[in-house]
Amino acid sequence: MKKLPLSSRVNLQMPNAYVVLLDILLTAFSVAGAFALRLDLGPLFVYYQPQMWWMMGLAVLIKPLVYRLFGLYRRIWAYASISEMMVIIVASTVASVILGGAIFLLTTIQQILPSVRYLGFPRSAILIDLLLSLALIGGLRFALRLLWEMRNVGKQDRSSVKRTLIVGAGDAGALVAREMQRSTLLLAKPVCFVDDDPQKQNQRVHNVPVLGTIQDLPRLVEQKRIDEVVIAIPSAPGKVLRRITEICRQSKVPFRTMPGIYELLGGKVNVGRLRDVDIADLLRRAPTDMSHHNVGHYLADKRILVTGAGGSIGRELCQQIARWQPQVLILLGHGENSIFETLMELRSSFPELRVEPVIADTRDSDRLHTIFSTFLPEVVFHAAAHKHVPLMESNVEEAVTNNVLGTRNIVEMCLTYNVERLTMISTDKAIRPTSVMGATKRIAELLVLDAAHRNKRHFSVVRFGNVLGSRGSVVPFFKRQIAQGGPVTVTHPEMKRYFMTIPEAVHLVLQAAALGKEGEAFVLRMGEPVRILDLAEDLIRLSGLEPGRDIEITFTGIRPGEKLSEELWDKWTHYEDTEHPDIVRLAEEDILTGEALERVVDDLIYYARQGERDTIIRLLDEVIPGAAVGMTQALDIVSYS
Repeated sequence: MKKLPLSSRVNLQMPNAYVVLLDILLTAFSVAGAFALRLDLGPLFVYYQPQMWWMMGLAVLIKPLVYRLFGLYRRIWAYASISEMMVIIVASTVASVILGGAIFLLTTIQQILPSVRYLGFPRSAILIDLLLSLALIGGLRFALRLLWEMRNVGKQDRSSVKRTLIVGAGDAGALVAREMQRSTLLLAKPVCFVDDDPQKQNQRVHNVPVLGTIQDLPRLVEQKRIDEVVIAIPSAPGKVLRRITEICRQSKVPFRTMPGIYELLGGKVNVGRLRDVDIADLLRRAPTDMSHHNVGHYLADKRILVTGAGGSIGRELCQQIARWQPQVLILLGHGENSIFETLMELRSSFPELRVEPVIADTRDSDRLHTIFSTFLPEVVFHAAAHKHVPLMESNVEEAVTNNVLGTRNIVEMCLTYNVERLTMISTDKAIRPTSVMGATKRIAELLVLDAAHRNKRHFSVVRFGNVLGSRGSVVPFFKRQIAQGGPVTVTHPEMKRYFMTIPEAVHLVLQAAALGKEGEAFVLRMGEPVRILDLAEDLIRLSGLEPGRDIEITFTGIRPGEKLSEELWDKWTHYEDTEHPDIVRLAEEDILTGEALERVVDDLIYYARQGERDTIIRLLDEVIPGAAVGMTQALDIVSYS
């Protein structure tokens, strides 16, 4: 490691031997000063001088020992603060109490022994000595800090120091300002604060004035010749941060985002970034209502099975379900590593909960019969599916067998073993699909809804948009690209998607399962769709960087099966409000039902097993209204009605 030159090293601590020696001298001076203040420098002072020497000797012996016990010789006083002052006060008080006890013992001995002349003792001298000790001992230590700070300020090259405006005059802003004042390495001088809190206006934080609100930032940048803006509001939502960064860009002033001290201590901030972006910062709408009404009554003390329990949604489902203390939670998944990770998280968070990990494929009907007959689940959440649009375009057969056959098997198991509630997780890509993944999920939806209508069961479908932060989603992908220095790749500048967080998506699933009666589809009110380009720019800026300057954005073109924008329901579909303000119920869809649906599913599975990819695509185009899965003309295939 490269060493700093000697001229840049700062001795933060005076050697302990010197501090102890100074404490002894100051202690003796404090005792003499106490007597002088109490008695004046006259006959009484001379009369009590023998007692002063006794007290001085005792004080020199007692006080440094007490200071040592309180750790006053194990601290770096260049970083002294209020907590150190409190230690000095307590240590000095305890030392004076012990000294007072020793004086009382001394005067008692003087009265008892006839050979010793008792002179009396000015008791108020002990209190005066305490006050002088606090001033002298504390003053010594804070003088060390003051000298260190003055030395650092003198070393700064004023031409290279940036005049800095700090946004946020709270705890984080105070911490940033103080560190700028103390550190020679930051090369920054805090000039002023802005804060929207009216109570902080015209106040000072570490002698730095609060001169206005965020809206005053452009004016202050010009008036105060600001070189840089530091955003010190680590808990601010994304809407506020976007507003501040936009003002900074319009003012043409560089800006940085500083993390909170709790984020630093908690390890949430990557060393290569100034701020770790909270997924919720990227939502361009208010988060959904996450209250727990209507959830617990159907989860508590139930046998619950979750398919796809190793995925992002499945894992969060298990975490939220576990809070309601089900009788048993069955984790069904095809990937052993992901199921193991979910199992370990649940055992750590809910050690008393009975959790049964099951490695199985939903396409294996015999294996599912064994699982359902063994555990007899009462509530099932079906989250297992292939979801990557471009991958399924080149693996059409796999999309059919997993998304369609797997869902049919789960539905049949739920009917056979009298499952009370089945909730299937779907996607906005199932509406007027242009991809194999979306089309197979639409068929899967129809299987669940048709079974519910025909058998009068509490089966339902929950449909939502893209999930921020899930495995394979754009946010982790963009974050990796940002960490590597870019570029961030976006398919098309006008591509838009609906977004939600994983906890929101799972909460919707649990609420919909409670609201569902017989074959209903539910959708979250997700606000307006967000451009992927805007999402990428937000992520870059909220990471403390600037798009185009620090991180480039490049466009790669729309991939097979992708749409420029998604829909949450068909335009001709009616919907109604539910008890939950952020959930709507869609009207019944009679695209395919009964025997017609069974024939379509049988044919899709047959063609998948035969590897007839093009036939599958054309069949999906034929049976799903508005679908544009294939790019070629449809073949002459059977028409289903």
